[in-house]
Amino acid sequence: MKVNVIYQGGKEKVAEYFRGILKNNFYSTECNADTDAVIKSFEEKLPLMILFEKSRPELDLPQIEGLRISHPEAYIVLVSEAIEEGELVKYQRAGIKDTAHPEVSPKRIKNGVEFVARNQELILSANKSEQSLKLYKAPLGKRVFDILFASAALIILAPLFLLTIIAIASESKGPVMYSSKRVGSNYRIFNFYKFRSMYKDADMRLREYANLNQYSEDIPESGEELEYYTLSEDEHTTKIISGELQKHNEVLYFSDDEVIPEKSYLQMKSRSDQNNFVKLKNDPRITKVGKIIRKLSIDELPQLFNVLKGDMSIVGNRPLPLYEAEKLTTDEYIDRFMGPSGLTGLWQVEKRGDSGRLSPEERKQLDIYYAKNHSLWMDIKIIFRTLFAFIQKENV
Repeated sequence: MKVNVIYQGGKEKVAEYFRGILKNNFYSTECNADTDAVIKSFEEKLPLMILFEKSRPELDLPQIEGLRISHPEAYIVLVSEAIEEGELVKYQRAGIKDTAHPEVSPKRIKNGVEFVARNQELILSANKSEQSLKLYKAPLGKRVFDILFASAALIILAPLFLLTIIAIASESKGPVMYSSKRVGSNYRIFNFYKFRSMYKDADMRLREYANLNQYSEDIPESGEELEYYTLSEDEHTTKIISGELQKHNEVLYFSDDEVIPEKSYLQMKSRSDQNNFVKLKNDPRITKVGKIIRKLSIDELPQLFNVLKGDMSIVGNRPLPLYEAEKLTTDEYIDRFMGPSGLTGLWQVEKRGDSGRLSPEERKQLDIYYAKNHSLWMDIKIIFRTLFAFIQKENV
C-alpha cells in the first residue's frame, strides 16, 4: 500500500536523502502552511507520514500541535540527530509518534512507511482519541456572542480608534498598529494586534529592567549579565539589532517588546523556570500617549479584529508570546490552552483593585479554572467587571 510522505524542514540535503529512498509520493515543505497546501492537493487519499525536522522546542511544539490537530490521520516522526529525554516527553505530548536520525538507514525508513500503511486505521483512531481529550472548539453560542459584541464595539468605538491613531502618529514616528505572534487555544499561533504604545527609537536596554519585573521570583545575581534588546515596535531598529547579533551567530528569541539572545534566555529559564510572565513596572519605554491607552486598555482594542477572525474570544485566557507558551507544555499547565483565548479574562479582573499583582502561579491557576469552567454567564460577569475596571492605579 502506498503512503504519502512529507518532509517538513529547511535542510535540502536531508530532504534529498529521504527522496532518494522513498522515490514517489514524497514531498518537501518548509512550514505548516506549505504542508497544509500539499495535503489539500493530494488527488488520492493515502496514509500520511510527516517527517518533522527538529529545531527548538519553543518553535516546534506549537507547529507539531497544529499538525496533529489539522491532520489527525498523520503519523508524525521527529527528524533529529539527538534529543534530550526531557525534550522528548514534550514532543510526544505535542504529537510526535517516533524519531529518526537524518541519516536513518533506508531499511528502517521503509519499515516505518510499511507500518503506517498497515496500521492507518489504528493511527487515525488513536490520534482522534487524543484530540477529543484536548481540542477546544468554541460553542456556537459563544461564537455568535463574540461576533455580535465585536462588531457592535468596532462601530461604537470607531471615533475612539480615529482619535487614538491621530494621537499616536502625532507624538512619535512609526506605525500606529503592530502585530506579534501569539499562542492561543490548542497552541495555535496567530497574529495578535495592538496599538503602538512605545517609542519608535527606544534605546536598547540591558539588565536595568530586571528589578522592574513584577513577576520576577529570581533576580540575576550581581555580575551575571542577561541581555535584553528592546524592539520599540520599530522594524528598522529591529533589523539593526538583529543584524549586529547575527554577525556573532546569535540565535534570537522575539517577544512583543524585546529581543533575547538564546544564551541569555536559557540562563534566565534555568534560574527562574517557574516565572512564566514578564511585566515591567513603570516601563520607561512607554510614550505619554502609550501610558494613557494602556491605562484605559485602549491599546488592546485592535484585538476586536482578532475576535472577528476567530483567533480569540471576547473573554478567555490571554494568548502568550511563543517563548512563554513553550514553558507551559507540561500536564500540570496544558489545560490553560485547552480553553478559549480572549481579550479579557478572569485573572485580569480578579485583582485589578490590588494593583494588579498576582503571582505567576495564581495567574496560571485562574487560567486553568476558567478553561475548565467557563460559561456564557461567567463571560458576561467578567465583561461587566472589566468595563468597570478600566481606570485603575496602574496597568494590568
